[in-house]
Amino acid sequence: MPSKSFIVNINHKIRPFNKVIEVDSDKSISIRCFLIGAISQNISRAKNVLESEDVYSAIECLKKLGVKIKKNKKKDYTIYGKGLGSLFAKKNTVLNFGNSGTLARLLIGILSTTDNIELKIRGDHSLNRRSMRKLINLMSEFGATFLPKNKFQFPLKMISTELPIAINYRAGVSAQLKSAVILAGLNSYGTTTIIENEKSRDHTENILKLISNAIKIRKDKKKFILIEGKKTLNPLNIKVPGDPSSAAFFVALTLLNENSLLKINNVGLNPTRTGFYRILKKGGASINFFKMKKENNENVGNILVRSSKLKPLKVSKKYYVNSTDEYPILFVIAGLTKGVSTFNGISDLVNKESNRIKEMQNVLRQVGIKSFSFKDKLKIYGRGMIDASNKKIIVPNLGDHRICMSSFILAILTGAKTKIRNFDTVYTSSPSFLEIIRNLGAKFEIQK
Repeated sequence: MPSKSFIVNINHKIRPFNKVIEVDSDKSISIRCFLIGAISQNISRAKNVLESEDVYSAIECLKKLGVKIKKNKKKDYTIYGKGLGSLFAKKNTVLNFGNSGTLARLLIGILSTTDNIELKIRGDHSLNRRSMRKLINLMSEFGATFLPKNKFQFPLKMISTELPIAINYRAGVSAQLKSAVILAGLNSYGTTTIIENEKSRDHTENILKLISNAIKIRKDKKKFILIEGKKTLNPLNIKVPGDPSSAAFFVALTLLNENSLLKINNVGLNPTRTGFYRILKKGGASINFFKMKKENNENVGNILVRSSKLKPLKVSKKYYVNSTDEYPILFVIAGLTKGVSTFNGISDLVNKESNRIKEMQNVLRQVGIKSFSFKDKLKIYGRGMIDASNKKIIVPNLGDHRICMSSFILAILTGAKTKIRNFDTVYTSSPSFLEIIRNLGAKFEIQK
């Protein structure tokens, strides 16, 4: 895996293809396997985990906290659990979360209610720009302290609470914040109650239901998650499925590329992650899920996608929580579909690895696709499939893997001469992206 920054240059359109692929393993589940395995009893096993920079960051942080992790073979790891509340590091040890907001929020959730923790916490340049205000406010309710006061971006100092008390929380669109509260609640006194106003990713709940009676789900008009503190967590034994967010880029490419067909095997198809696919099916996309099965409380299956004539996308805010990561590539699809597409309820995209609304507008503008954003809405004036071989796309160093991958797809569909800086950031979540896209016939050059 490259450690130094590199540029990708693209000068050619892709041709039709008919292929079968597997995509990188699910990042969200992979990170959770290591974190939850570390606070469980005895020895856990995680197979087919994503070997990406974000996951390596999780492993390195846990090792600094005294957790033994052994690599058995490629994508197969043993985690020697220390038990709930047993993570420890010397005072002022530095934990670096790299580019991973998931790792930052979930591990801070665990550590906030772990006794005798006093650490320095930080991320890479991109993560250090992101606001952690909501997370800090929530963990402060449990009793944790963050210094300096009223600073909400990394680097920070974190001091855990000696007497963690359960809280009540009304969850919004962020599965990371919800998971942080669940993980903090596991080692708190009393029962932490989460009322879920909008159904977000439930991987944390699914894993914990496998290994403990600490978590109970009650559904009325809304979903209630009850976390009883100080319960034992049994060891994990999980095989991680393919990542539906990684698959989305290849699905988009197939839909828009004439006379193409693609089968993607072994993809996680949890309903909280498939909003992207539902949006496109409403727009006329030929996408089918088949060979569905249940593994470790997760839906897993294959995807078959064919080139399709799409209608403009009308995306209401209800889709945001189930397709957050896929909006940049949805904007590309909208730009290359004739007619006006609208996206509502997307204001939270400004606080991702970059301002994904502004940056994708800039990318689309470079190939002559107009868009207009206001408040939490974006309109894209799609031109249909265009030949942009006389245009150039320049993507600056943003540290945002989704912008890089979306721009790549746009480039190979339109023929725009494209330079994507800092493409190495894609290795945080999709280390096989370039290998897979080359297998589909894309031509590109790597510039060190």
